[in-house]
Order: sequence, then structure tokens, then C-alpha cells
Amino acid sequence: MSATVNAAAGEETGTKRFRAKREAILAAAAEAINEQSAKGMTFADVARRVGLNTTSVTYYFKRKEDLAAAAFENTLARLNAMLDVAYEHDTPEDRVARYLQLNMARIARVRRGEEKPFAILSDLRATEGDLRAGLLSGWQRVFRRTRGLWGDPATRALKDLYGARAHVLLENTFWVPAWLNRYEPDQWGRVEDRLMDVFRHGLAAPGQDWSPEIIPLPRDDAIPGREAFLLAATRLINELGYRGASVQRIASELNVTKGSFYHHLDAKDELVLACYRRSFDTIGDAQRLADERGGTHWRRLQSAVSTLLDVQFSDRGPLLRTTASSGLPQSDRQAMVEWSNRIARRYAGTIMDGVAEGSIRAVDALVASQCLMSLQNAAFDMRKWATAMPRDRAVAMYASTLLFGLFDDRAATGAATPR
Repeated sequence: MSATVNAAAGEETGTKRFRAKREAILAAAAEAINEQSAKGMTFADVARRVGLNTTSVTYYFKRKEDLAAAAFENTLARLNAMLDVAYEHDTPEDRVARYLQLNMARIARVRRGEEKPFAILSDLRATEGDLRAGLLSGWQRVFRRTRGLWGDPATRALKDLYGARAHVLLENTFWVPAWLNRYEPDQWGRVEDRLMDVFRHGLAAPGQDWSPEIIPLPRDDAIPGREAFLLAATRLINELGYRGASVQRIASELNVTKGSFYHHLDAKDELVLACYRRSFDTIGDAQRLADERGGTHWRRLQSAVSTLLDVQFSDRGPLLRTTASSGLPQSDRQAMVEWSNRIARRYAGTIMDGVAEGSIRAVDALVASQCLMSLQNAAFDMRKWATAMPRDRAVAMYASTLLFGLFDDRAATGAATPR
């Protein structure tokens, strides 16, 4: 073998080794981001996860911000690759089904240890400087391509509807790993089928119309200023993540001193817990008051969901996103997960009673309840989208994605049509 060939072979081996090491570092960074947030990730932790020293990691990525950005870019690339495959199919329904199947297969590979999870994108907006614009542009491209699974919208109303559907689809596939571990792996195919059934046909039984009641919710005025404080904190934590929303930033948002923060709360962890309690109490109030008003369980369900979407799209909102728990101690995080599960079980109970009375389709209530948790959790991100139309229309259109399914274009006329 000539010296030239030997050199080329050595270069190729070196390139493969470099790529393999870089991929391992990116996988470790994704795990760290998912557990601790992008700002909480450290070079030392990433190095430990791949069996390297910190200096070795900095050979591949000079700054921690560069590593986090690369992990997010890797996630975006993998989402685009799945969308490429989904686009090979002819109809919106087949494209969505294929996209869901690819996501479920990816989660199964992660469970078997054949693949590492990718970095969740909840912290993407918290990036700063020159990296932020590129990452947000990449996310917008993923969103537009997901919206395109339904085809080219013929009207502005359809474009708005397809945008709502794309968001609900993406957020549900991001949320699945949070609850799928409650099922044995041999049941995951069934879960996929039940999830796609909700996407296809929604929850409303044939003949049910859209007539929710937006329920006035009680306010917590026991401590003057506390409600506004928690609202501002919730908004910033949703936008910037637990670590990105500093005490100083929250105080500045309200134009008060840091001392005012400690007048309300003793520590930042307590702040997040207080924001969670406020959000979960709001959800619980909506569910309870919808039940107290009576009527069919379909009416109770649509009223609770609509009331919470109205909160998310209003000045009274938002509710704290579940992903904020990544910065909390494990014991507090587990307590928040349990609280979230209780809310989901209440949705499931309403759905099962609705199935029994015939006002709600026969669906898997546990799977459907997790879809609703994702819907109300993610609606915060659609606040700007909602301002482009009357509030009741935004609520109806966003809710239609799961209550009437992802493929009924009558929702573009107001979502107030009977099935």
C-alpha cells in the first residue's frame, strides 16, 4: 500500500474517531440538559458521562454555550430527518401517522439502550448571543415543515388551524417519554394506536357540538402583590427555563428590588414550587367548577379545557410548564409529577364517564388524558398566535385539535360545528 493510501486511511480513521467522540459528547450533553437544563449543564458533568476529562471536551467545544447549541441543533436535525420520511406519504393522515410511528420507534430504541435521547427544546429560547437567532430559525423551520404535513392552506383560517395542529402534534410527541414508562414495552404499539386514534377522531362523540362555558376562576388575593409576582415569575420561567429566570430578572420584570423577592419567598426553589401550586390549583379549580356546573361529561370536559386555554391566552396566564421541574431537587420534582398525574387521572375519569353516557367517543382514557395535559401545558407557546384572532376563536381552534381531531377542517370556520 502506498504512503498516500496509508495517509488517507489514517485520516479517515481519525475522522471517524473524531466524529464518534463528538457524537458521544453530544449525547451526554443532551442527557445533562434534560436533567439539569442547558444552563445547569457543566463541562465536568458531560466529561464524566463519557469518561473524559474536561480539557478533552473543550477540544471539541470551546464554550459550554457552543455545546448546548450543538445538542439543540442535533435535535432539530433529527426532527427534520423524521419529517423527511413522513413527507414520503401522500395524505396528511398518513404523514402524521408515520411521524408518530418514527417517534415511538425512537423512544423504543432509547429504552433498549440502542440510541441516546435527544435534548429537549424547552431551553432553546434561553440561549443568548449569536447562537440564539440560528437556533430559533431552525426551530421555526421544523414548525413550518410540521405544519406542512397538512398541505398548503388555502385560507388564512386554515393556516392558523394547521399551525395549531402542528404545535399539538410536536408537543405531544415531546411529552410521550414523560408517561410512556408506565407501560410495558410490549404495550407501546397499542399505545401508539390509541394515541393516533385520538389524533384521527378526537374525543367528541358523533353529534356533539362545541358549546363550552368559560368559567370564572377564583383569584388568590390573600397576600397583596403575590399573584402578580407569581405570574411574572411563571412567564419568565416558561420563556427562559428555571436557571435562566434569575431572581434579579424576575424582580426587574416587576420593577422591584431583589429584596421584594425575598419578601414573598425564601428561596428560588420555593418560587418554582409556588408557581406550580398556583398553576395546579388553577387547573384543579377549572376541573372542579366544570363538574359542579353539571351537564354531560363532554360539556364538563370542553368547559374545563376551554377555561384553561383562555387562561393561557389571557393576561391572567400563563400556567407553569412542566419542563420547569428540571431545575428542582429530585424530591420536589417527583412531588410535582405526582400532582400532574392526579390532574391527568381526573381528566381520565371525566372521559370514562363520558364514554359510558355516550357523549365522548370510546377512547383510551389514560392516553387521551395525557394528550390533554400536553395541550394545556404547551398552549403558553401559542399566545402570540392567539392574539391574531378573537380569544374565543383561538380557544376553539386550539382545543379542536384534540376534541375534534387533527383532520376535520370544519374547525377553521370556528370549531363550533356539530360532529
